Parts: sequence; structure tokens; C-alpha cells
Amino acid sequence: MSGLQQICVLGATGSIGLSTLDVIARHPQHYQVFALTGFRRLAELQALCLRYRPRYAVVPDAGAARELQGVLRSAGLPTDVLVGEAGLCEVAAHPEVDAVMAAIVGAAGLKPTLAAVAAGKKILLANKEALVMSGALFMQAVRRSGAVLLPIDSEHNAIFQCLPSDYARGLGAVGVRRILLTASGGPFRETPLAELEQVTPEQACAHPNWSMGRKISVDSASMMNKGLELIEACWLFDATPAQIEVVIHPQSVIHSLVDYVDGSVLAQLGNPDMRTPISHALAWPARIDSGVAPLDLFRIARLDFSAPDEVRFPCLRLARQAAEAGGTAPALLNAANEVAVAAFLERRIRFPEIAVIIDAVLTTESAQAVDDLDTVLAADACARAAAGVWLSRHGR
Repeated sequence: MSGLQQICVLGATGSIGLSTLDVIARHPQHYQVFALTGFRRLAELQALCLRYRPRYAVVPDAGAARELQGVLRSAGLPTDVLVGEAGLCEVAAHPEVDAVMAAIVGAAGLKPTLAAVAAGKKILLANKEALVMSGALFMQAVRRSGAVLLPIDSEHNAIFQCLPSDYARGLGAVGVRRILLTASGGPFRETPLAELEQVTPEQACAHPNWSMGRKISVDSASMMNKGLELIEACWLFDATPAQIEVVIHPQSVIHSLVDYVDGSVLAQLGNPDMRTPISHALAWPARIDSGVAPLDLFRIARLDFSAPDEVRFPCLRLARQAAEAGGTAPALLNAANEVAVAAFLERRIRFPEIAVIIDAVLTTESAQAVDDLDTVLAADACARAAAGVWLSRHGR
């Protein structure tokens, strides 16, 4: 690597954003923070701005912008504070930015990530929903602009590392038989089914291996996270849903595997720490120290595998069905899930009702062919409205 790369971190106050900043801080000779964005944790964003002194910061509204701008000016920082989606898109596509960490959770990350793609940036994609929602449009934009797309989800990053460099020729052409997408099974992997009615948001967010935000933690507990990753993997690696098999692996040491036609199975292993895929993508094709401890196989001692139970995890089944249906079905799935998870975190619904709401939305809203971004956004809005209707009808 040569030169100082300017990094824009979309979603700087979340777990991925903070891990990214930790890696950047370890290599000041290679990386400099150009822009930081935050939505709810504005006090944390302020502290990050004071530490990393970015050129730009982005907050959700004008009031927050005035407050942050005043603090930063008083501290003698030249940081300019921008507002809203327009501000996110501006920093993501800024001419001086070399790489964009796309770590905004949910559909809110779609437009700024697409702005970075259109500008031909190096995209470190942690926001799986952007690709789930816009699929073909997203990948067409990547090819058109020449952007470099590197996956940050530990599973997709593992697959990327296990595939040959010319995998874009097609999985069959490079001898790949299937992709094995690993999943921890989350906190409810062995919980009696009858007890799932009573689980709390706190229990759902207590992941046994990973430290994540509340929304993605609930997605992991329901295995919707794995369903979204299945859809994302189809687009990233030009695979069909039938070529991707989900494998429960409770230790979260093998992050995914690639099965070749000659019988070889390549796996990427490591401690469950997001700094590994983040450092891999930041430095790619080189490698740098991430701060992650070496893997101790003697301490781990065993690795377990099992097939997922789609009775226990109906969200995984629904996601596979959406992947097979194509069109706007994944956008409908994602939007309904976001509404349902928010309702669960607000204690308005029980945990199993997350899947019930998603199923109801997918049943009532027909998937359409995707011709443009407006079609995707319309599907997103329809699914959110339909999920809201379900909540209202059931007194939630």
C-alpha cells in the first residue's frame, strides 16, 4: 500500500463503525478519517469527531447539526457538519474519498451506498440491506462505475477469501459446487419452541459470540440475518439460492466455506471479531494487523455443525422463498422485517410474530419486476404500510 487513503465511515457510532475506526487508528500511516456519520448516538458521534477530526460529519437534522457544529468550532476543528440523506450521499461520493465503509443499518443505507457506487469508490459493504433491496440494480451500478465492492459480513468476506480471483466468470466455470454459509444459530438455537413466545428483547440481543447492534442481534436470533445474507450472497457471487446451503456452526470460528467439484472444501477461520473482515477489506489485496488475537484451536477443541430447523427459524424459510421469487420480493421481506423487529424491540409484539408479520406482508403484497430504484422504494413503502396495518389490526 502507498499513500494516505481517505475513509468515509457511514454509520460510525455502530459496532461496525467503531471497529473500523479501531483498525484505522492502528494504521495512521495508511488511513485518515475523512467523514463520520451518525443518527441516534449524537453524543458518541461528537466524541468521535473530536478524536478523529474528520473533514465532514453528517447528522439527521438541522438542530443536531447546529449543536455539533458549535461544539466542533469551539474546539477549533474545521469539520463541516452536513444534514440528512443529502449529506450522506455527498460525503459518500466526495471526490477526495478513497473508500466508504457502508455500515448504516437497514434501508436507510441504500441511497448513500449507491451514491458511493456511482462515484466509483472502493465500497466496504456492511449494509446488507442495500444489496438485498436493490439486487440487480446495485450490481449493474457497480459494473458500470467500476467501483470495487468488498464484503464486510464475516460470512461473505470468508467466501470472498475462499473463491478464486476469477469467480466472476461464474461459479460453475471456476469449479464451485456450492457455498456453505455458516450461522451460529443465535441465542435461541436450543430454546424450547414453547418458550419463544415469552423471550424478551434483552434475551434476543444477547448473542453468544458477537457484539452487535440491537436490530442485527434480533435478526440473528430469528435467523433473518442469515436469510438476508443468503440473498446478498446470491448477488455478490452470482449464485442461485440452490447453490447456497446454510449450516449451523455454534462456535462461529469457521465463517463460511466453499465446496469445489473436485471434493476440496476451503474454509476461512478466525476468532469472531469484525475487525478481521474490516482490515481485510481495507487493505485488500494486502493484509494488515487488525488487533484480533490469534485463533487458539487447542482452546476451542471442537467444531460442531447441524442443519437449520426452519420450524424454529421460519424467517430463514421466508428469506429463501423471497430469493427464489426475485423482483421486489427481497425488498418486501426486508421492509416487513424492519417494521416487525422495531415492534418487537418496543415490546409491542412477541418474538414469533416477527415471522408472522413478514409472512402476512409477502402473502398480501405481490412481487414486481425491478426496472428502477423507484420500483424498489415503492415496494419498501408498501411493505412498511402493510406491516403497519397488521400491527393496527392486532391492537399493537
